[in-house]
Formats: sequence, structure tokens, C-alpha cells
Amino acid sequence: MADSRLTSPPILHRPTEGRPEPRMELPELNIQADAGLPPTADEVVVFQATGVNVHYGKFLALKDVDLAIHRNEITALIGPSGCGKSTFLRCLNRMNDLIPGAEVGGTITFHGEDMYAPDVDPVDLRRRIGMVFQKPNPFPKSIRENLSFGMKVNGIRVDDDRIEQVLRHAALWDEVKDKLDQDAYALSGGQQQRLCIARAIAVNPEVILMDEPCSALDPISTLAIEDLMRTLREEYTIVIVTHNMQQAARVSDRTAFFTVQQLDGGDRHGILAEYNATERVFRAPEDPRTQDYITGRFG
Repeated sequence: MADSRLTSPPILHRPTEGRPEPRMELPELNIQADAGLPPTADEVVVFQATGVNVHYGKFLALKDVDLAIHRNEITALIGPSGCGKSTFLRCLNRMNDLIPGAEVGGTITFHGEDMYAPDVDPVDLRRRIGMVFQKPNPFPKSIRENLSFGMKVNGIRVDDDRIEQVLRHAALWDEVKDKLDQDAYALSGGQQQRLCIARAIAVNPEVILMDEPCSALDPISTLAIEDLMRTLREEYTIVIVTHNMQQAARVSDRTAFFTVQQLDGGDRHGILAEYNATERVFRAPEDPRTQDYITGRFG
């Protein structure tokens, strides 16, 4: 059977100075010998960002970002605080549209179509590009209702088989199968975050964006989420913002290092310094700023 994802449907439109001395050695990273890009990666570009600038009012937050994100890969966005990682992530499903004064320049395409064209429907775009936030944010409803709400809104049939399928996909079914009608807030933090991932995939997206999804979780829950991401990569394209370099090394196929550029007048803005296969970024970075960051010399 042909892979239906090879031909993606179009976006739905509306009708009409010197470096300081090192403080630590390169961390021991859990990268396998054959790590990097999956041998079967088909190199299909899902997102293409070209010359992307983001302003918040008069403040330039992100400047001249060129980046291609590929299908069925996990792309990690790393860098110091304030470098624009989350800002760029929000560009990928037009969440910046909801921030007063935010303005995105340049071009971002999704399967070759300009995401910011005037006639693109951002609501449909966000259905196809799901989002998981830093802190678990389940609805104050039952587990079942957390999943069924989005499905109903998007015209997807809701039944017990579908609920089970989604929860199994999020590696949560065995833990909650007898609690579907209980309050989602009764779950642990890690379970709540997996429920939020299940809620995101329940509406059949193509892409899952994750903004530091493990920052509020304990190590065991973090590993569970990482295992889940590896599994989901087989069917989804995943972009994750993380401050945890070990995590980026463990789970991602490609890594984008963002940093802050300081101007003579005191202004500063985020830039993309390096983007490559994760193994290359961590083992043999091309930009000295990347080496400085991953060895703890700054950031």
C-alpha cells in the first residue's frame, strides 16, 4: 500500500570577544556509534524557513533564520535562554499570531506552501501541527473527555476503540484503562504530559511541536517521554525545544543551536549559529560558539 504521507494535502485556505576559559569537559553523551540520521530517512522537507525574522513590537527577537526540518525525524532546538528557540518553535504553527505586537518576516513553508500567506487558515494549520507545552496542561475534565473534545471539534468519530488506540499510541493505556472517567488532574505529572501528547495526536496531526516537555518532570518520567518520542517518530515529525543537552543527544536526529548576538549599541537578538546531524553538532561542531555552549563555557 502506498504511503499516504508521500503526497501531503495542501494547507486549507479561507475561502477568500575572547572566549573565557573552559569550565568543564565535553559531557559524556549517550550517542550510539551509528547515530545521526536514520538510514531510511527520505529527506522530505516538511518545513523550510528562509530569512525568518521575528519582532515583538520594535524588539527584534530572532534574525535571519534558515532551517529545513525533515519528515519522520526529531529535530532539537538548543541554546541559552533568550536566544529565540521557543519563538521559532511557535512560528511553526503560527502561535505567535496570538501574541500582541508579534510580527514574523521572511518565509516559512509547510510542504512547499507559504504558511503565512493571507488566505491560509491558522486553525486548520494548528490541527495538522500539534503542540505540547512545557508544563502539562490537561483540561479540568476526565481522561476520556480530554481526548474526545478535540476529536469532536475536528469531526473525528469518538468511540472506545479510538480512545484506546490513542492512549496506546501515547504509552498510557495500561496505566489509565480503568480510570478513563476520572479527573485527569489525578494523574502524575508524567502521566499528565503523556495525556497531553495523546490529546495532540488524537486529531491526526502530521507534526508534533514540544516546548521543553520534560522540564517539569522527574528523571523517570523524562525517560518515559523520551522513549515515547522515539516511537512517535515513526509516524510523526517532531520538533523539540530543550535546555537538556543530554536529552537532545539521546533523542534527536538533527540539532539546531541558537545563540544570542550582542550588538555594539547593546541590542541583542537570537540567531541560528549551527544546524546539522546531532552527532556532528555534539562531536565535531563547525561553529566555535556551539563548542563553547556544549562544553559549558557559556550559557
